[in-house]
Amino acid sequence: MFELTGKVALVTGASQGIGEVIAHKLARQGATVICVSLPSTEGDLQNVAEAIKAEGKNADYVLADMLNAKSVKSAVETVLDRYGALHILVNNAGVAKDKLMVLMKEEEYDLVLDVNLKGAWLTSQAVAKTMMKQRWGRIVNIASVVGQMGNPGQSNYASSKAGLIGLTKTIARELSSRNITCNAVAPGYIATKMTESLPDEVKDGFTKQIPLGRMGSAEDVANAVVYLCSEEASYVTGATIPVNGGMLMP
Repeated sequence: MFELTGKVALVTGASQGIGEVIAHKLARQGATVICVSLPSTEGDLQNVAEAIKAEGKNADYVLADMLNAKSVKSAVETVLDRYGALHILVNNAGVAKDKLMVLMKEEEYDLVLDVNLKGAWLTSQAVAKTMMKQRWGRIVNIASVVGQMGNPGQSNYASSKAGLIGLTKTIARELSSRNITCNAVAPGYIATKMTESLPDEVKDGFTKQIPLGRMGSAEDVANAVVYLCSEEASYVTGATIPVNGGMLMP
């Protein structure tokens, strides 16, 4: 168990899926978790926060639009006003608009880059000064194996995740002198509501590419995130941790 008692953590894209599981996992390690997502997801976001509190842990939620710098800054300011500190940022919010490059519209490319990459840049920028003053911070970006290897039909998504890895390394170099680490987690094929609906033959095709012979779980991703947020990972920065079952071995 990694001890995070006394830490305030902000998790974007926490209304469902991997972000929801990360929020629960951080709270179980003692962190006060602030769940963040779009105003349109407020009901789901509130449910996540209430479920965490039902376990006797600390949680809250704040609404923010990753496409809007003022909205992101306001969300961070709200957290600081309420809790007086912000120690951990997990940039998990993301969208996918899959289509072959020759058929993809420019606005579909821009949207994915703006949410997945620029959104993470905006939140990281918004929390940086506070973490620098504290001289302690953890930033974890949720990248993807496709950002390392590419994938047909995902030129926008793969670009955003590859860019996120580059952003991770740059933030790590810029903030390391203030005891702030920045790392990425690159999941492979993860079992989610979306993948559950895929035909069995498609799932079988995925698992054949994975040496461990199974799709990963959101819990697998959350375990890596919690480690990177802990004091035990204090000498790890600028790294991209693969959580892909051996599908890609850099």
